[in-house]
Amino acid sequence: MKKLLAGLLAACMAASLTACSSGSKEADASANADSGEPTELVVFAAASLTETLEQIAEDYKTVAPDVTLTFNFDSSGTLKTQIQEGADCDVFISAAQKQMDQLDAAADASVNTEGLDFVQSDSRLDLLENKVTLAVPKGNPKGIESFDSLAQHLQAGDILLAMGNSDVPVGQYTQKILTHYGLDEAALAAAGCITYGTNVKEVTTQVREGSVDAGIIYATDAFSDGLTVVDEATADMCGQVIYPAAVLKTSAHPEAAQAFLDYLSTDEAMAVFESVGFSPVS
Repeated sequence: MKKLLAGLLAACMAASLTACSSGSKEADASANADSGEPTELVVFAAASLTETLEQIAEDYKTVAPDVTLTFNFDSSGTLKTQIQEGADCDVFISAAQKQMDQLDAAADASVNTEGLDFVQSDSRLDLLENKVTLAVPKGNPKGIESFDSLAQHLQAGDILLAMGNSDVPVGQYTQKILTHYGLDEAALAAAGCITYGTNVKEVTTQVREGSVDAGIIYATDAFSDGLTVVDEATADMCGQVIYPAAVLKTSAHPEAAQAFLDYLSTDEAMAVFESVGFSPVS
């Protein structure tokens, strides 16, 4: 009888421990987000995420009231350089794979040419998809109706196009579009047909202010600024516009950083992204 009771007691204890372990795993994300200790997370994010992440930061206060989110918005190329040079950063969200790959030791060496190792690879995910669009100022004075129309005007040399610099993802997508149409970027710039912005927000501002005849920007920026979009680039023209996100190995708060990254994939956060034109990666 004593042996039987001892066996039953051992079995109960094992079951209890298993249940506790399972419950602990399920509660990890919640516990990490709300540890009870004040935590500042520094998030480096592509400039095109400014409006959505600022809204999500407000919503996140109810999820993790002890976490303060500090954002650094700029072009992905500039952010990559700042991270490489030692800037404090917990989470990086790029507007293209290239800048993330350049910091990820798990990426192909042909892209990560410097052997940089900043990305916590097991945290990396493709968070969002955006679209590259052709936007025009109010009234569309040059009557640009599509990318085909844009190409014709550029060949004629009678318009001014705003695009991102070559180290900016939106600029790199634009370069692919110009190549698709067989256009020589350098020759067009020399002829005064192209002007540049250091990030997508600068390009958007030029279109909004009417200082250019057209600009190539993301659908989300056009939406946020209320700009007129006359065409959308296809994948054949410039590829998919994927925003990868990851926790960095240099993060001072890796658990809280992962909890925030997890939150960005929730239905609540995704609803904010989708409200301006982002979509989950298909």
